[in-house]
Amino acid sequence: MINDQLPLLLLHQFGKKEEALHVVFFLVLLHERVLWCKLVVKAQSKNKTKQNTTQHNTTKHSSKNRKRECTHTMTKGREGKGGGGGMKYVKLGYHLFITHLFTLFFMSLVLFGILSEVSLKLDDIWQLWEYHILKLDLLSLASSSLVVLLVFFTTVYVMSRPRTIYLVDYACYLAEEPLKVPMNYFLQHLQKFGLFDPQSIDFQQMILERSGLGDNTYLPSASHNIPPSSSMKISRAEAEAVVFGCLDELFEKTKVKPKDIGVLVVNCSLFNPTPSLSAMIVNKYKMRGNIRSFNLGGMGCSASVISIDLAKDILQSHHGGGGGGGGTYAIVVSTENITQNWYYGNQRSMLIPNCLFRLGGAAILLSNRARDRSRSKYKLNHVVRTHKGADDKSYQCVYQQQDEAGHIGVSLSKDLMVIAGDALKTNITTLGPLVLPLSEQILFFIILVARKVFNFHVKPYVPDFKLAFEHFCIHAGGRGVIDALEKNLQLTPELCEPSRMTLHRFGNTSSSSIWYELAYIEAKGRMRKGDRVWQIAFGSGFKCNSAVWQALRTIQPESQKSPWAHCISQYPVKIPEVYKFN
Repeated sequence: MINDQLPLLLLHQFGKKEEALHVVFFLVLLHERVLWCKLVVKAQSKNKTKQNTTQHNTTKHSSKNRKRECTHTMTKGREGKGGGGGMKYVKLGYHLFITHLFTLFFMSLVLFGILSEVSLKLDDIWQLWEYHILKLDLLSLASSSLVVLLVFFTTVYVMSRPRTIYLVDYACYLAEEPLKVPMNYFLQHLQKFGLFDPQSIDFQQMILERSGLGDNTYLPSASHNIPPSSSMKISRAEAEAVVFGCLDELFEKTKVKPKDIGVLVVNCSLFNPTPSLSAMIVNKYKMRGNIRSFNLGGMGCSASVISIDLAKDILQSHHGGGGGGGGTYAIVVSTENITQNWYYGNQRSMLIPNCLFRLGGAAILLSNRARDRSRSKYKLNHVVRTHKGADDKSYQCVYQQQDEAGHIGVSLSKDLMVIAGDALKTNITTLGPLVLPLSEQILFFIILVARKVFNFHVKPYVPDFKLAFEHFCIHAGGRGVIDALEKNLQLTPELCEPSRMTLHRFGNTSSSSIWYELAYIEAKGRMRKGDRVWQIAFGSGFKCNSAVWQALRTIQPESQKSPWAHCISQYPVKIPEVYKFN
């Protein structure tokens, strides 16, 4: 009976389309009542007496009652936190409003368009309904159309969407105890080498004192010899120890067979023998003959992100392969070779890498198979790469060359930090719209227009990337790099802790450092399901590359084999501004 009378009531009250449109808009706004509750907090707090009275009154309408209860709860939270909590909820309300603004706008716009194009008036439709013309046909037409549209759009979505890339697991190399290099031991060896003049010894000591490195970093066995060895055979031995150590642990963790690997990407900047390191891996593990292998050289400390990007592109276009399930696995190996790239001269700009770079490596297993989601740790959301090589200063700021005495080394320019900052700005300009909430993007745009168009003298707005990420893995290139990013991105010391502790425990392990940092976060038990991680690295060329991951599950530290497992209880440690040598 009620259903039969409802159209008559609507026609009686709203005989025109324009009036019916207002009803629809009212229903849409009512649907967004939760958002409205949060937005009225600021207005409600200005009139507490009226608000308290309203909260204790009972009403006949359940929707209004829910609004008052929501407002009452949020107001109590504000009073408990004091005056500072007010701005917190104002900003929260702003973010929620902006986030839902376009949804509300487009819903209203679509409904307006539909109603404005309807040629039949409500009374005409009711007459047709009364004569049973539309009772059955309209229902069957709507249901069949809905099914057709659903099938069509589902097919288009499935066919066009890129495959999700999963990070199943990864492994970081942990060197043996005899390869540790305490700071005093390292400085004594520099003196015993007989290769450096007193000024160079003093300069390296000054760098070490302010480097942020600790007494537990590692160097390859060749660097412990006096004089140090740097033959091709010993360099290969270092590469095999690091790479095979990572891969053995990775295969053990994941229970994946080497024959199941369809893609292999290896990056090592300064050691590129023939056959390549990727061929060395294929030979060691007897991988299949149709594996797609790549060996990247000279790409610098950001090469691991580049390798991830290359593997991602191949996996997203590769629909067959090992293991079945309509997909395949990819392995990325990131390392650097210390043995053959130690600098034995006295040019200061080329001595810095001797003090910072240490032994390390990482192996990462990726998959494009949907069945691997349940056992994977992360999924890859974004990769953003920035290359500033077109500029001469950027190209030459990290440059391998010979000094006047013929010694080969990597020279670091004094402009390195400025160039890195410029590359970072370009990178986050591209990354920001992909990860930042709309509210931050609007604030950034308003300030940009005010500065560039209206010439207002206001400070540039730095987006709050803490709203986009829960964890940051900043390349442990040195204390200056971490300090600069912490300041420029307005990060907290806790967010930069993984980078500082990695630099202290393992030194600069080049492209693999971001994986030691991720392992630190996991070992501390901080990784929760849904958390987003920003890996950011800098490299020669000059390049700034970012990878964004999202955790698919909460990582339990006690169940993980980690390079931090034996010492995580000792961290974080307080790192002195200047290390004091005994």
